[in-house]
Amino acid sequence: MTTLLVKHINHLVTMDNQRREISDGGLFIRDGFIEQVGPSAALPQSADEVVDLSGCIVLPGLINTHHHFYQTLTRAVPAAQDANLFNWLKTLYPIWARLTPQDIHISTQTALAELALSGCTTASDHLYLFPNGSQLDDEILSAREVGLRLHASRGSMSLGESKGGLPPDRVVEDEDFILKDSQRLIETYHDPQPGAMTQVVLAPCSPFSVTADLMRQAAVLARQYGVQLHTHLAETQDEEAFCLEKFGHRPVAYMESLDWVGRDVWFAHSVHVSPDEIAVYSRTGCGVAHCPSSNMRLASGIAPILEMLQGGVKVGLGVDGSASNDSSHMLSEARQAMLVARLRAGLSGASLSGQAAPPLMTARQALEIGTRGGAAVLGRSDLGSLEAGKCADFIAIRLDRLEYAGALHDPVAALLFCAPVRVDYNVVGGKFVVKNGQLTHIDLPILIEKHNQAARRLMNN
Repeated sequence: MTTLLVKHINHLVTMDNQRREISDGGLFIRDGFIEQVGPSAALPQSADEVVDLSGCIVLPGLINTHHHFYQTLTRAVPAAQDANLFNWLKTLYPIWARLTPQDIHISTQTALAELALSGCTTASDHLYLFPNGSQLDDEILSAREVGLRLHASRGSMSLGESKGGLPPDRVVEDEDFILKDSQRLIETYHDPQPGAMTQVVLAPCSPFSVTADLMRQAAVLARQYGVQLHTHLAETQDEEAFCLEKFGHRPVAYMESLDWVGRDVWFAHSVHVSPDEIAVYSRTGCGVAHCPSSNMRLASGIAPILEMLQGGVKVGLGVDGSASNDSSHMLSEARQAMLVARLRAGLSGASLSGQAAPPLMTARQALEIGTRGGAAVLGRSDLGSLEAGKCADFIAIRLDRLEYAGALHDPVAALLFCAPVRVDYNVVGGKFVVKNGQLTHIDLPILIEKHNQAARRLMNN
C-alpha cells in the first residue's frame, strides 16, 4: 500500500455534497483513493510521499465528456475554417481517410497532453472512423502512456453517400463487423470497477451517418454488457431538417423511437432542443456533453444549458474535436461555458442587474459542470469530487501568477473570470501526470515534432 499526503492547500474546493471550500486544507490518499479530506492539521502528518501545496488552489480533476483526439492533426485547415458543420465534415472526411494507426497513436497523446496540462483527469473520446488498419486499440494503448483515465468510444459510420448518408463510402464500415468489433473491445478493455482507468463506450456517430438498425443493435449490445451509449445529437438545424426528411422525427424523438434514451445514454451538443425535449432528457436520465467552443466555431448555436440544469438534466463539458475547437483546454472550455450561458441569458432578455430571469451562470456552476456534472454524465460515481472513498484525481494551480493579480479575494472565480492557464499539478489515482507544470510521462518537444510531421503528411497527400 502507498500513501500520499497533500497539505497546506491555500484553497481546497471539494465539490462534495456540501460544496465545502477549505482554507489550509489537505488530502490523505491511500492506494489511489481519498481516505481523508479536511484542514491540514486534522490529517495524518506522515505518508510515503508528502506534498506541500501552499499558495495553490486545488479542485477535482476536470472531466471531458466529448472529444475527437485524431482531429488534433487537422486544426485550422484553411478550407474548413469558415464552414458550418455539414460542409466542414465534407471538407475534412477525405483528409481523415488518410489516417494511419500511428496517426491515432500520436494524436491521442497530443490531445491528452493538452488536456492534462489544462486540468483534465478523465477524458471521453469518440473515434468513429478507422482507415488504413486503424483500431480503437491504437488509442487505448497510447493513452495508457499518458496516465489519464479514458472512456474510449467505439464510434462507427455505416451510412455512406451512396445510401443517403453524409460521409463518403470509403470511410464507412460493415455493420456486422462494427458490432463484432464492439463486442471484442468491451471484452478486452472495459473495466467496470471503481477506479477504472479504461472504459469502453458504444457510439454510432450520428443520425446522418448510421442506420436505424445499427443504432438499435448497438443499444442492445451495450445493455447486454452494461456499458454506456453516446452519439452526436441536435447539433445543428441542418441535422434537424435531415432527421425530419429522412425519419419523420426531430432528433430527440428519433432517439426515443430507437430506445436510445436512458441513464446509460449521453448526447454531444443538444444545441437545438425544445423545452419538451429537455423534459425527455430529465425524465429518462439522458446526459449532455456541452461543447460551447465548437458550437461557436461552427456557428451551430448556443445550447440551453441553464434550462437543462434547472430541469435536472445531467450536463458535462466537452472540448469536442480539435478541428472544430482547435484547442483541448478544459479550463478554457469551462470559461466559455460560463460566458456563452450569460450571452444566451442576455439575448433572452435577462438584465445584467440580475433582476430578470433566467439567472446568469456563475463560475462555480461552470466548474461544477466540468467536475461533478461530467462524472454523472459518464456514470462515474467514483469521480467528480474530493471526498473520502472517491478517486484521488485533483489539479492544483498556483495563485501567485500574473493572470490572477488582483483577483485573490475569490480564487475560485479567478480560475474562470481571468485568463485560462495551465495547471501546476495534475494527479490521477494518486499519481502525478503533471508536476511543477511539466508532464511526467511524455517528452513534449519530441511529441510535438512527430505530431507536426504527421499533420503535414495528411495535408500534403
